[in-house]
Amino acid sequence: MKVVIVGGVAGGATAAARIRRLNEQAEILVFERSGFVSYANCGLPYYIGEVITDPEELTLQTPESFWERFRVTMKVHHEVTALHPERNTISVRNLKTGEEFEEMYDKLLLSPGAKPTQPRLPGTGMDKIFTLRTVEDTFRIKEYIDKNHPKSAVLAGGGFIGLELAENLQKIGIDVTIVQRPKQLMNPFDPDMAAFIHSEMRRYGVKLVLGRTVEGFAEKGDGVEVLLKDEAPLCADMVILAIGVTPDTKLAAEAGLKLGIKGSIVVNERMETSVPNIYAVGDAVQVRHSVTGQDSLISLAGPANRQGRIAADNICGGDSRYSGSQGSSVIKVFTMTAAVTGVNETNAKKAGLKVDKVILSPMSHAGYYPGGKVMTMKVVFEKETYRLLGAQIVGYEGVDKRIDVIAASIHAGLRAVDLKELDLAYAPPYSSAKDPVNMAGFMIDNISDGLLKQFHLEDIETLPRDGSVTLLDVRTKGEYERGHIDGFVNIPVDELRERLDRIQKGRPVYVMCQSGLRSYIAVRILVGNGYDAYNFSGGFRFYDAVKNDRCLIETAAACGMDQP
Repeated sequence: MKVVIVGGVAGGATAAARIRRLNEQAEILVFERSGFVSYANCGLPYYIGEVITDPEELTLQTPESFWERFRVTMKVHHEVTALHPERNTISVRNLKTGEEFEEMYDKLLLSPGAKPTQPRLPGTGMDKIFTLRTVEDTFRIKEYIDKNHPKSAVLAGGGFIGLELAENLQKIGIDVTIVQRPKQLMNPFDPDMAAFIHSEMRRYGVKLVLGRTVEGFAEKGDGVEVLLKDEAPLCADMVILAIGVTPDTKLAAEAGLKLGIKGSIVVNERMETSVPNIYAVGDAVQVRHSVTGQDSLISLAGPANRQGRIAADNICGGDSRYSGSQGSSVIKVFTMTAAVTGVNETNAKKAGLKVDKVILSPMSHAGYYPGGKVMTMKVVFEKETYRLLGAQIVGYEGVDKRIDVIAASIHAGLRAVDLKELDLAYAPPYSSAKDPVNMAGFMIDNISDGLLKQFHLEDIETLPRDGSVTLLDVRTKGEYERGHIDGFVNIPVDELRERLDRIQKGRPVYVMCQSGLRSYIAVRILVGNGYDAYNFSGGFRFYDAVKNDRCLIETAAACGMDQP
């Protein structure tokens, strides 16, 4: 059996190694357009920021090491120019010599990945404008920085690559501005949770220009002008386009393979395309979102590697199935960690799901053990069924651990209330006896049992201030005086029982504290004394962070700038 693989990164390299482990006699040939195989895309910004100093560390394997260990022929600098399914061949061009030839296959695996989204805007071809996708892109950016010593950079796009680049450029002394059309960074997060990411970026001097549309680029002296719609341009010494990625499926389209959303390749659970003997994996393929069931594009290394393994199994006569992607990811944002899994509240609603959520601010480990830090968790679940839909966590230590626990719970089909039953490891330096994941489960269980009724950030402005409801802040007097929401009166929770006469019965009571814990205690006191009480999800800390962020974004829009 002769297997030809188009693309030697992530899914393609994984499939090649797996095929060899399953079939010692197969002939395996990989064509890679760039000069590198099996490299870590996610590590590229850290080479620019000199966190990774040895360029060889960016590649997990070389063509030589692949041959030595797996007897896989890796042909770098070879571009596949056409597929010919009717005769089981492909056309290939040697990019160094210009030679063109056809290669026969018994099984063909497409792993072309995705390419940086290139907007059709004036000036995108300038030599001071870069994209980052390959090792060569990385070297090009690093060489430009080392040679020209730019003082400023504009990053168009605020996703994973944009944030990682911003941090790494800032660390080597470059002033960074991020500009993009949405009013938030990191779209996998809801806007309220993105507020904490924005705050960390600003804290380290990154300027955010959100909700603006880039209309083109122009040379200005030794630098670049980034032209914005209806606003003054931004000026910088260099620009990096990190708007996103687009499936690289030109070959598949020309060969008549069935395509899906944004031109991605349609595959079944076995990673088979619509054409016999052709498989496809990675960023170029359309997958099923395992939470919503909808067709999706999820460009992450983990799914690509799993798909490569599944395709390899099936090429070798097995019957492996890909159950879908749920988009679990994590990112370092300066000193902070942000992680997400499943579907966020925004996209769950777009998918037609009826959702609820809990927001909590637990410590990373036991409060009495030194060094604990607060994290903010948002867990989204389906009303009535309590199906666990997704989670977002922003914090410091322990964020990755908790998101992985919830990711595994979603995959296992646990309900949100089942989080309270998880038997998780505990020692004071690592967690609390009530782990944050358990705490989320306890809160959701209280909702399901009718012990907890909530109101949320989006409800604050619509709460009547005419006396028909009572708005109650149960923090200490000092906390209240340092900042509170208009209309909320202050009765500290520890004084509440003695001052119940100040709260009129027969009216709903909306209760707030700093994080949501003391207000929950106050709600139980009130309910136990005959009141109809609601707890504010997330507390004043959450409200203050989100409102301040929105104010900064709107103020910046009004004056044309953002303050770090």
